[in-house]
Amino acid sequence: MFIRTIALAALAMVASQPLTAQPENTPTTAKAGAATMTAQAGTIPRLRPEMLVTTAWLAEHLGDPNLVVLCINSTPEFYSHGHIPGARQIKLGDIAVTRDGIPNELPPVEDLRKVFAAAGVSYSSRVVLYGERSNLFAARAYFTLDYLGVAGRAALLDGGIEKWTAEHRPLSTETPQVKPAGLTISLRPEILVDTAAMRGLAQKPEAVTLVDARPVKEFTGEQLSEDVASAGHIPGAASLYWMDMLVSRENPVLKPEAELRRMYAEVHAAPDRQLVTYCRTGMQSSFDYFVAKYLGYDPSMYDASFFEWSKKDLPAETSPKQ
Repeated sequence: MFIRTIALAALAMVASQPLTAQPENTPTTAKAGAATMTAQAGTIPRLRPEMLVTTAWLAEHLGDPNLVVLCINSTPEFYSHGHIPGARQIKLGDIAVTRDGIPNELPPVEDLRKVFAAAGVSYSSRVVLYGERSNLFAARAYFTLDYLGVAGRAALLDGGIEKWTAEHRPLSTETPQVKPAGLTISLRPEILVDTAAMRGLAQKPEAVTLVDARPVKEFTGEQLSEDVASAGHIPGAASLYWMDMLVSRENPVLKPEAELRRMYAEVHAAPDRQLVTYCRTGMQSSFDYFVAKYLGYDPSMYDASFFEWSKKDLPAETSPKQ
């Protein structure tokens, strides 16, 4: 009980911080273990537990005045058939567009700012994200907020709507009335890698960790990605399929911290190496980006990904069947 009291006090302190702050620790984490203490000693990156909240935490805080729950979806039914009470809808097409024939690119910065401001996201908001495809769309929204420099108090709902409904928590079909908020951004272009930069990084495998978030068969070249002519992956990349970091499709919570750290160690992630995620069009890689940052790395993402890489007929590698 004493520990719980301290934890609740810590959460109250976090709730008073501005959106751009990066609180060092909160009780909103879904899991934190011995690896966190090791990280504090400096041997591995320090976990960022504030980036993940549990369904139990969210249920307790639905009435918080500064809480903004965002549902990221591409099909109207995902929201209209039942959403977390009070959740505001953001359509994927408003934050990921086709540009120069490349799907899922970032819209102009001012358009993005207006989308989140219209959903009520302000400087003081505590933002919780969930969405379609086992929170994949939510991870994309997190990356977008991070690019805008306002992800300091944003988090993913661990397990998403799947876990929420499995626990028989309440759903709503009412669309809340939302007052648009004032939102000031602080752009972070360094987390966005373009094709020219990626070409240079692919030539320096000793200095960068390239992480391919697609299914393994697409990485190896056994199977082509949708609408992509080239087989294989960017030279020097390692495979880390985004869904492998979830417990299951039916229970899409993140695996334990120690397991996630092992997975990133296997692709040679290290605090002193740049880490860049990519996939087919920058969607799946958003999840790898999110988890890498959650684990304490400072990743960036090649948004145009293998779609543009192959469109420009740049070199690709194939791997033996696994």
